[in-house]
Amino acid sequence: MSVAVCFVGGNLAGTVEASNSDQAIGESGRADVIVNDGHFDDPATESVLITALSGTLDRTAADKAAADVATAMKALPEVASVSDPLPSHDGSALLVRVTMSGDPETAQDHVGKLRDTTAGVQRAHPGLRVEETGGESIGQAMDDTLGKDFQRAEFLSLPVTFAILIVAFGALIAAGVPVLLALSSVAAALGLSTLASHLVPSTDTTASVILLIGMAVGVDYSLFYLRREREERAKGRKHLDAVEIAAETSGHAVVVSGIAVTIAMAGLFLAGDVVFSSLAVGSILVVLVSVTGSLTVLPALLSKLGRWIDRPRVPVLWRLTRPRAEGEGQSRVWSFILRPALRRPVATLAISVLALLALAAPALSMRLSFPGMEDLPRTTPAMQAYDRLVKAYPSNGTVHTVAVRVPAGQLDATKAALTELAEAAAADPLFAPLDLPAGAAPDIEVSADGKVAVLGVATPYAGRSEQAKESLDKLREVMVPQTVGKVPGVKAGSDAAVGGFVGADVDYADHVKHKLPLVVGFVLVLTLLVMAFTFRSVVVAVTSIALNLLSAGASYGLVVLIFQGTWAEGILGFTSMGAVVSWLPLFLFVVLFGLSMDYHVFVVSRIREAVKQGMPTRDAVAHGITGSAGVVTSAAIVMVAVFSIFATLSTIDMKQLGVGLAAAILLDATIIRAVVLPSLMTLLGNANWWAPRFIRPREAPRPPAPVIEGELVGAGR
Repeated sequence: MSVAVCFVGGNLAGTVEASNSDQAIGESGRADVIVNDGHFDDPATESVLITALSGTLDRTAADKAAADVATAMKALPEVASVSDPLPSHDGSALLVRVTMSGDPETAQDHVGKLRDTTAGVQRAHPGLRVEETGGESIGQAMDDTLGKDFQRAEFLSLPVTFAILIVAFGALIAAGVPVLLALSSVAAALGLSTLASHLVPSTDTTASVILLIGMAVGVDYSLFYLRREREERAKGRKHLDAVEIAAETSGHAVVVSGIAVTIAMAGLFLAGDVVFSSLAVGSILVVLVSVTGSLTVLPALLSKLGRWIDRPRVPVLWRLTRPRAEGEGQSRVWSFILRPALRRPVATLAISVLALLALAAPALSMRLSFPGMEDLPRTTPAMQAYDRLVKAYPSNGTVHTVAVRVPAGQLDATKAALTELAEAAAADPLFAPLDLPAGAAPDIEVSADGKVAVLGVATPYAGRSEQAKESLDKLREVMVPQTVGKVPGVKAGSDAAVGGFVGADVDYADHVKHKLPLVVGFVLVLTLLVMAFTFRSVVVAVTSIALNLLSAGASYGLVVLIFQGTWAEGILGFTSMGAVVSWLPLFLFVVLFGLSMDYHVFVVSRIREAVKQGMPTRDAVAHGITGSAGVVTSAAIVMVAVFSIFATLSTIDMKQLGVGLAAAILLDATIIRAVVLPSLMTLLGNANWWAPRFIRPREAPRPPAPVIEGELVGAGR
């Protein structure tokens, strides 16, 4: 009922989407704000490109095709106007621009009729290549591609998760409970996030992140709880007693883990970016809902189900996965895996840490960049046409946007300065020549109130190339100050700002590099305090931080190793962009730090529990890790499988995210938890539990000794 209330109530309240001004970063962000303040009538446009199938273009045939395009397009109600055909500088192509009518926001829904018209002209002129491209065509093609990708991912993720849980539990109901609770947590968090968007605007990626994080932590928390309850029943506890013990032990670990994940996600607020703030809100909500469900709904459900939780049993799997009863001994496999760490902790620790540091080393050469048009899949006709368009008309490729706030009475001076800027750029090899009819003036857009002027300055180079960045620097540091910057009342960089893809790419990478240390510091300090007071040990807190940093560093190194080079392109089906997606390092850090704390809190809790029962540290480490190995392994396999599905998506950012998360979780659940952690804790021994006096656990007061014949029993002994 509460899930339905959250979901329905949130949807009734509606979602507040982040505006462009909310997402403004650096000078490119200021340029976007200036453009938005101009309230330009910016209709959707498409480009119909006419080229030869081979050899040189027959201009007479091309003109006839262009005339047919114009006639057919003007007959469509979706078309407002059609331009005269524009020949390319080398005569290899003819371009017809089509301006669509209606709301640009819904233009993509109607572009199909334009594409059908273009296809009809192509059939009438089989000796030419007549094709259409543009923002709406490319958007529609990418939506179709990504829609199929995500449908496949959603179709695979739930069955894969359920299948893994069946293997983990050997019973269908036990496998279904974690999936059911995770999905209900996601649904409730989605509803709550729409309410929260009235305080922190939402972005397009918020729902995807809620699904990703919600499934991960929801399944994890349920696994921790269920496995402990089954383990206690296997020891002979009554059902309700087993539920209570699971609540006291695994329930406590879930709370601590939830706090750690929440702290990690809260670090995103310090990024000063509405996208990260929105992701933080969504992630925190789904984690808190998952923790609440694990502490309330799950124990109640287990109490009601009783031993039905282990029905119906899968015959072979049930025998393999049932918890070991008291006296059956430990798993031989895990005893074998732990043997080097327990017997030779120094050598094992040194070798494993050096291996992880070597894996992390490539991260030192990490480059950050936005995915651009060159990174989109070239499997669609719209993208293939786009490549031919940019080759024939370079000004249609990478474009810098020069946006100016026009001071009162300075419109003519501003337009003259922008014209001077456009002509200077056209004569510079860093910029593209103007694709305009002879004698035509540069296209300068002026707002209806005359307070904003905008000029597009194209470069023939790819958006991430060094030449494109050099052209940006030249615009910002030399050309704009020497032209528009000399208009009275205009200050270059603020009143006159340069935006566009290249500017946004550079500005956002600088923004992430500047904010990453702040976010990391915040997460580390607060996590250190939570772990220290939870386990009453400074040493456990410090080693927890160190191991998670080691895991995150290794995952960074893997992402750089795979995606900044070209050797894995054929394996994973991508074209290297020579960089890591700008937002990935910051987001990857907080997600990995939060999720890896799930395992760490659970494993260390079991070790500390054994120590408190009187076991020596070496034996407690073996007991804690072997006792938690099944649930940690199961949870890790679920997450690695789901994250790996993301690595099969078409876009480079989703591939990098999927590989980064899957690799980090795999490393964390294997090398970190099975090799580094046991060797380190074995080496430290009793020093693991050192803490200053003010956070040490208080010992229970000893009862007074009984008095016998006026003397204290045991006094003086």
